[in-house]
Amino acid sequence: MDDLGSSSQIAAKGMKAKATRLRVISENLANADSTSEVPGGEPYRRKLVTFRNALDKQLEADIVKVKRIYNDKSKLPSKYDPAHPGANAQGYVLQPNVNPLIEMMDMREAQRSYEANMNVISTSRQMVAKTLELLK
Repeated sequence: MDDLGSSSQIAAKGMKAKATRLRVISENLANADSTSEVPGGEPYRRKLVTFRNALDKQLEADIVKVKRIYNDKSKLPSKYDPAHPGANAQGYVLQPNVNPLIEMMDMREAQRSYEANMNVISTSRQMVAKTLELLK
């Protein structure tokens, strides 16, 4: 496989990894207000994505892959709301550990990485087209 084709495939694998991250961020935002309906129960926990390098033998290159998706174990905030069905005996309801501002910043970073990989693919295609044009 030629280098230009390989660069496009590597960028596509990076896009796939970032698309997974965007999906997880979207899930976090969608559940930012999801509390438990059971007294003292756990609300939605923010999910995080980690990545790893992996050798793609066909491409003979390191690519990025999703290592794992896991729940953020940070402390859950609580809010006093004794009328809520999920309130504990003291009247507090555990809230999700999702901060929409952080999620939006993470989303923007993932979007920029996705766009950078799109630009790699676009540039590779332009270079292939230019090479074919020169060979005519």
